[in-house]
Amino acid sequence: MIPPTLLPGFARWGAHLDELLARPEALWIHGPVGSGVSSLAVELAARRGVAWIEAAAGAEGAAWLAGHPGGVVAVREAPPVGLPCLELRLPSLDEEPACIPDLLAALAGEEGIEGPLPPALGGLPCPGNLRELRNRLLRWKLLGQLPEPGALGPPRFEAEDLATNLHELERFLLHRALRRAYGNRSEAAVRLGVSRPQLYLLIRRHGDPVRGEAATGEEPARLRRRKPRA
Repeated sequence: MIPPTLLPGFARWGAHLDELLARPEALWIHGPVGSGVSSLAVELAARRGVAWIEAAAGAEGAAWLAGHPGGVVAVREAPPVGLPCLELRLPSLDEEPACIPDLLAALAGEEGIEGPLPPALGGLPCPGNLRELRNRLLRWKLLGQLPEPGALGPPRFEAEDLATNLHELERFLLHRALRRAYGNRSEAAVRLGVSRPQLYLLIRRHGDPVRGEAATGEEPARLRRRKPRA
């Protein structure tokens, strides 16, 4: 288990950890998927000697706290307004990239990986945060695979026309959402703010890197219009 000192944002809240644990209020810990929310909840609940829950939604966490004063909730959502609890939000690795090297080293130690690690393993964006870092390590250890070059940074807009650049941006955002949702298309659609039919249209255009589906070659009208007719 990753120690709390290595979690994103510890430099801000770690100095007040003892004071936080001594408070009587319940603790509401939330953050992006895979950011260490559940691990931290287990650790803090053990230190407090109280129960904890990994809630699927904010309403479930709030209902559970009604019967567990002083308990610890791990959830992805911020607490409902007015709920009597102390809120601790864990940032994503996008927000705290400086912690990635130490996290990689700790995860490598847990997986028995020795020696220097390829820089590509710590590249951003890092979908899933801690979970994805571990998955990257295991893929490299077991399969010799490094993250795809396209997953390590923002798109490069080398074309001059707007249509081509918008197409490249659309591909980047789609693939990032699919990776961060671990292939869950309903979640990817929510992340992108599109409907399921719109998501499937985007997947036909750009493919799905998680499920290994190639693009069909279908292009948006804005690209077809700019191509010269034969």
